[in-house]
Amino acid sequence: MASGEVFDSETKYPVAPRVNLPTMFRLGLFQMGLSMMSILTLGVLNRVMIQEIAIPATLVALVLALPAFVSPSRIWFGQMSDAKPLWGYHRTAYVWVGAAIFAIAAFLAVQVMWQLNNAASVSGSWVWTTQTIGWTALLSLVFAVYGLAICASGTAFAALLVDVSEEDNRSKVVGVVWSMLMVGIIVGAIISSSLLKQLTPEASVETLQASINQLFIIVPAIVFGLAIAATFGVEKKYSQYSSRSTLVNREDSITLDAAWKILTASPQTGLFFTFLVVMTLCLFMQDPILEPYAGQVFKMPLAESTKLNIYYGMGLLVAYAVAGFLIVPRLGKRRSARLGCMLVALCALLLGISGFTANAAFLKFGLVLFGLATGFLTTAAISLMLDLTAAEAAGTFIGAWGLAQSISRGLAVVIGGTLLDIGRRVLPSLELAYGLVFALEAVGMVLSIGFLNRVNITEFQTSTKQAIASVLESDLD
Repeated sequence: MASGEVFDSETKYPVAPRVNLPTMFRLGLFQMGLSMMSILTLGVLNRVMIQEIAIPATLVALVLALPAFVSPSRIWFGQMSDAKPLWGYHRTAYVWVGAAIFAIAAFLAVQVMWQLNNAASVSGSWVWTTQTIGWTALLSLVFAVYGLAICASGTAFAALLVDVSEEDNRSKVVGVVWSMLMVGIIVGAIISSSLLKQLTPEASVETLQASINQLFIIVPAIVFGLAIAATFGVEKKYSQYSSRSTLVNREDSITLDAAWKILTASPQTGLFFTFLVVMTLCLFMQDPILEPYAGQVFKMPLAESTKLNIYYGMGLLVAYAVAGFLIVPRLGKRRSARLGCMLVALCALLLGISGFTANAAFLKFGLVLFGLATGFLTTAAISLMLDLTAAEAAGTFIGAWGLAQSISRGLAVVIGGTLLDIGRRVLPSLELAYGLVFALEAVGMVLSIGFLNRVNITEFQTSTKQAIASVLESDLD
């Protein structure tokens, strides 16, 4: 027996140590890295392609949404991490390999983007030619690979959080880990702004290209390092004797078919899946249009519009800390999520109204409030999501929830960019065109509450436990 090892009286398995606060912050480094990558793609590339290169917003939105549209792979990656260890690890190795691939793919995407710009420049404006079609297809492929890597890495990481946490400390784990995501938004915005500060609206394509290339070398390298630092040793120490360990030695029993039976055992799974889709769709509809909004309506230069994520991130950071430790444990996860939906709807309307003032300070204030509301909602929703996850098949369930979030986030990017194009054609002003996106975002957020009200955690847990027992019994027959 190892020194200091404690055994459970019923299972005879050693009791895993509870994850402590420093480890929670270390795990958060991974989320910090993901948010930095998000800043690069949605915070920098979308503006460069829409405004500086003048690619149609709908096309840009479709390409940037591809990482989300490959998210059905999350269920497969989740089931693989449950059943098939990689180099002896069920979670960690998937996180590392995925991080390496998406860091490389991000840099390659930028290089393809420049070639697409060169092809489009031949005609003086955007037209479909053999060259633009070819480079657009290649750019789409690179973003699809980027998305697959995000799916593999992110799903395994979220399943690791289920492995190392318990129901009574889950909101704290979420609060700390996702607060680091917001730190990543702030740090990513600062790094991006610093490396792009020399750019002016009159900057040449060559200057723009050099600055963006430097940015996409430095940040992905940092993000890969954060993924290693965040997860090194955590799985071995904290999850080796978790409740999912009863299935670790029965890898063949967790087939994709068995995982699907467990996943669909309760109708509550479908209800919560729908809630996540609608909520996430409305939460991120403004993502592809925020920086162009700042540039076209508020006349902000590229470096300044990138800093907007700092204000949003400040609100999120405060909300995660307060909600995870104080509000959600007292108010309850579902009630907190319901209130968060209403707050996000109100703040989305405020962002739309700010355009009519053309006051940058009003926009920044609105983003702080939007960040507060978003942080409040996501802390409650993610805590609820982890409760609606069977530990024995954590990767599979996390894959399903990740699928809901990723598909809806991808749709949000496409819908946001498409609505902007439609608004600019049929509405008399840019303020109204952008306001249309924010208004529909608010309406959808209110509608998501109806699905949330029908979610029953107790019913889910009962149905899922019965399904797991049934699958294991059938394997013994």
